[in-house]
Amino acid sequence: MNLILSFGEILIRQQSLGDTFFDKNNNRLEIFPGGSEANVAASLAQMGDNVAYCSALPENALSDEILAILNNLGVHTQKALRTGDRLGTYMLMSANGLSKGEVIYDRKYSSFSQLTIEDVDIDKLFENVSWLHWTALTPALNQNMADLIARLLQEASNRNITISVDLNYRNRLWQYGKEPIDIMPQLVAYCDVIMGNIWAANKMLGTAVDESFDRNTSRETYLAAAAASAKEIFQKYPKCKHIAYTFRFMDSPSHNLFYGTYHTPTEDVSSNVMETFDVIDRIGSGDAFMGGYIHALVNNMTTQEVIDTATGAGFQKLFVKGDFGNGKIK
Repeated sequence: MNLILSFGEILIRQQSLGDTFFDKNNNRLEIFPGGSEANVAASLAQMGDNVAYCSALPENALSDEILAILNNLGVHTQKALRTGDRLGTYMLMSANGLSKGEVIYDRKYSSFSQLTIEDVDIDKLFENVSWLHWTALTPALNQNMADLIARLLQEASNRNITISVDLNYRNRLWQYGKEPIDIMPQLVAYCDVIMGNIWAANKMLGTAVDESFDRNTSRETYLAAAAASAKEIFQKYPKCKHIAYTFRFMDSPSHNLFYGTYHTPTEDVSSNVMETFDVIDRIGSGDAFMGGYIHALVNNMTTQEVIDTATGAGFQKLFVKGDFGNGKIK
């Protein structure tokens, strides 16, 4: 049985319905289950792929409810670990999460962040697994998590499991004395598939990026920069054979301009530009892109189909409330 395994921290998203978190006129919150790796699993399951999700959750009713939600979407959760005392959370300080409002993380001492390799039955974790997906959010939490993911990547590589990574960068998470460039290159060396953007690649892998690039930089310039960045990664990391980058820009809370690029050692292709002024929820759009990207590769799509599928999935997430996408591409 070919199984895609997504590994990472489950989170609870708390979001103000008012103009501030303590708006006396609208003192209410919305909450959603989320977390990048869970979002990817949810997208893949709804696209019809065979996917499992592994995180660590305490033994309580809220954890049970989250796992049930994932199960109902088609995600296998038997590999999830029930340990520790609390779920990590993140809070969006802006109403609807549509602006660049502040995000506050509350993830220290969560069940997942305190995992050690001794807590993981590696044979059980990788049973029937043909693909492992992880993100840069895990080694950003603490050195212990960086060590844990390194061990899991080594084990997965030894078992000839395809490995994908999302280079998602959150500066508020890297708070234990290490920069991404100190940790990520050694981990990415195990990866067959990489997703991110040209700025994250620069921050985490040291690839070149022009500091003058901004919202007004032309698409043609960005496409050339993406191809050059990918070429540099292929040279540095010979195991990698697939790279995808997103380009996402917002001019207002309801606006999003979205396109992507996909690169192999022999080809560079890009999607059409997709734009909307009707954004409902941009949280998780990059994860939906990652889900579409993995789905396309697993199903042996052409290079152009790969980037069109990934970009379409990411764009469609903009119209879905909550962290999880709906698996739609168009």
